[in-house]
Formats: sequence, structure tokens, C-alpha cells
Amino acid sequence: MSVRNVLIVGGGFTGLTAAIALAQRGVQVTLIDRAKAWARVGHGLTIQGNALRVFRELGVIDEVLATGQPENSLTLYFADGRVMAEIPTPRTGGDDLPATIGALRPDLHEILVRKAESLGVEIRLGRELASFETVGDTATSVLSDGTTETWDLIVVAEGIKSPTRPALGITEDRAPSGLGIWRAVTSRLPEMTGGIAYPVEDDGGAFKVGYTPVGPDQCYIFVLCRPVRPDNGLSDVDEVKRLMANFHGPFDHLRESLTEETFLNFQEIEWIFVEGPWHQGRVIALGETVHAVPPLIAQGAAQCVEDSLVFAEYVTQEGDLEEQLTAFEARRIPRVKGVVDASLQLADWELHPGTPDADPGRLMMQALFALVPAP
Repeated sequence: MSVRNVLIVGGGFTGLTAAIALAQRGVQVTLIDRAKAWARVGHGLTIQGNALRVFRELGVIDEVLATGQPENSLTLYFADGRVMAEIPTPRTGGDDLPATIGALRPDLHEILVRKAESLGVEIRLGRELASFETVGDTATSVLSDGTTETWDLIVVAEGIKSPTRPALGITEDRAPSGLGIWRAVTSRLPEMTGGIAYPVEDDGGAFKVGYTPVGPDQCYIFVLCRPVRPDNGLSDVDEVKRLMANFHGPFDHLRESLTEETFLNFQEIEWIFVEGPWHQGRVIALGETVHAVPPLIAQGAAQCVEDSLVFAEYVTQEGDLEEQLTAFEARRIPRVKGVVDASLQLADWELHPGTPDADPGRLMMQALFALVPAP
């Protein structure tokens, strides 16, 4: 096997999935994260079938399905509440798995942490990677606590804001998409399945509003808007209600369910795509460190966990590690690029409503059907 002990930097979905997949193949894994303690942070997310396929390989699919709400179709609405189309969601993980599930991000994170710990992964919190160096067939790390150690391989899974990325010789950096997003978890009515609504024209409100059920009576809601929070004197909840004012049908319930006690999060949506290579010597970046996209086809997390599983398959074979890392990147980059290209096109259409020949539903389905084959 090419690697026997690995340091993983970052304890999000990418890092934890890589840790589990490597540990299951007999690798000694240490994972560090800058957080001093795990916290239940984050909202909901839509987990596509190809991510569920990875979770099945990791042996956590039963827990994931138990904590989430399955959905096999998506309703597209006009902003006035009229149904535009009911679209079956491609089963990117195969016919024996749901097309998607909605789940709370912290619930999924806790499942992965428990699995990693059960496999003997050493997790050290409150630590960061200060520097690294490849020396021959090893990589030396210096952590923020001054610890210096040697590994067969270091995996950087720090996310889009990675401070380590430039040290790998990667010149690409995160860039604005032109969009911002509000997120919340709120109540839903039993008959409300997943939906997205589009305005007819840019009226100063949201570009798009959508929701995904995450439980019997809860849903994750997102409001796509301009990338800067206006200084208009409104509270967060009143600003979100302003953006949603012209969205009706099921979105009336969602808007009115928001209160001053609802936890709302706003952020500018940025993106990055690194054409490659993703590695330098015995250090490689995975997941959103090298590819993060606007969440318009809900493939961000799925592409990250696919990275980790395929990566573990390559580096635990016999052979030359440099050749394995190069082959891994050659296999992954075209698949990820398809998601990036589709997501950026959808973002452009969001910014320019009324674009001739724009067909978001068609493009979303095309991009997802392309992911049905295993990564």
C-alpha cells in the first residue's frame, strides 16, 4: 500500500470522509481541525444520491437515511405560486437509493465523527497546519501547537478559504459569483415537498427561493439574492421577508414562519475551481479547497465526499504514489468541472433573468444525469 499514516487537515465532510475511507483500508489516520470543540453549526442541505452512494460505501447509510427526509422529485414554481413543472430528480446514486434527502448539516457531521472515532481515527481539535515540507517519500508537518511530525501523506481539506492552498503552488483563488444567500431552518406543512420558485423579472427581491424538507415538520430554506447585505435598517428576519415578499403559494407559509428567534445566516457565494494539479510532493488538497461552487444543483458536498472515497481507493493500492495522485486527479477533474460549469451558468442566469434560451430546469437535469455513473 502506498500510504500507511496520513494527516488530514480539516474536519468537515471532505476530511471526515477521507479519514473514514482510509481507516477502513488499514491506514493510520490523524485528523486536525482549528475548531476547539465540535459545535452544532450550519443549516440544512440537500444530499444527492451520489453522495448517498458514498455513505453506503462508508457503512453509515442507515444512520444518514434515518436522520434525513427522502425526496424523489422537485417542484418548480412561478413566484405567484403557480406550478411550473414537477421534475423527477435523477437517481444519481442508483435506483436503490433515494434521489435526494434533506438533512441538517450538524446531524450528518455527527454521524461522520462517530464513525471516524469508531475506526480509531485520532482527532485533535484546536490545531492548524502551520507549515509542511516534502522530504523524499515523506511529508513533515508543523502544527500550530509546535508539534512536528512525519507522514506518508498530508491531505488538506480546509475548504474554500484554505490558507494552505497557495503553499501547494496553486494560483487560483476564490472568486465572487455575484450572488448572496440567506439560509434558515423553519417549519413546513406536511404536503410541502421540495420546491424552488423563480420571479418573472428582477423586482429587487430574491433571485430565487427554495426549500428542502429535513424532517416531518421542518425544512431548510434558502433565499438567493444580491451578494451584499443592504444597510436598510431592517432586522435580518424583516430583510428576508422583504426579499420573499412577491413569492406566494407555499412560500407564503415559509415567509410567515420566520420570526426574530429564527437563526438566519447570510453570506456571499464564492467559487473556485483548480484545473490541477491538486498535489505537490506528498501533500494534496481535496474537496472545496480546490472546487467550491454556487449551490445551484446541490452537488457541493457530494463532489467532496466522492473525492475522498476515490482518493482513498487510489492511495491504498500498491504502486507509485505520484502516479496514483496524478491518475486520481485525471479521473476526478473532468467530473467536477461538469458540475462547476453548470453551476456557474445557472448563477449567470440567476443574475440575468429573462436571458433568451435560459432553461435552468433542463440544465440542472442534464448536469445530474451526467453523475449517474459511479465516480
